[in-house]
Amino acid sequence: MSRIRSLTALAPVGILLTACGGGADAADAETPASETPASQSTESETAAENGSYQAGTYEADGDYQTPETMTHITVSMTIDDAGTVEAVEVTPGAEIGNSLIFQTKFADGIADEVVGKNLDDLEVTKVAGSSLSSGGFNVAIAMIKAQAEA
Repeated sequence: MSRIRSLTALAPVGILLTACGGGADAADAETPASETPASQSTESETAAENGSYQAGTYEADGDYQTPETMTHITVSMTIDDAGTVEAVEVTPGAEIGNSLIFQTKFADGIADEVVGKNLDDLEVTKVAGSSLSSGGFNVAIAMIKAQAEA
């Protein structure tokens, strides 16, 4: 049973690393660079590196592990075409307990941390005493970046 918990606790880290490009998957390891089509190479990476985004409002869920359960937050973010955050709203996914308390605190304080900053510079670690909600937020931001790439 403890082995299952350990693997479950690590799953969000793997998701976060993969979403942020920090992990390698089997497809990357098995495909030699010489066989990767040029058109597949770095079009989306170039857009993100140049801060080139399509202005709009985007939404994504970020899952993460708490001591109690697996939970999520929903992030809705409005950005301009340079990737500057104009507005952010976080909706707690927890319904009871400490997760709801911390997610609510996080939701109340996140705008002060990210509005006016560039999407490429966001990596939230702790907001209003909530550190685990930050993991879900960062997962959602990775998805929003992918949605918004021009």
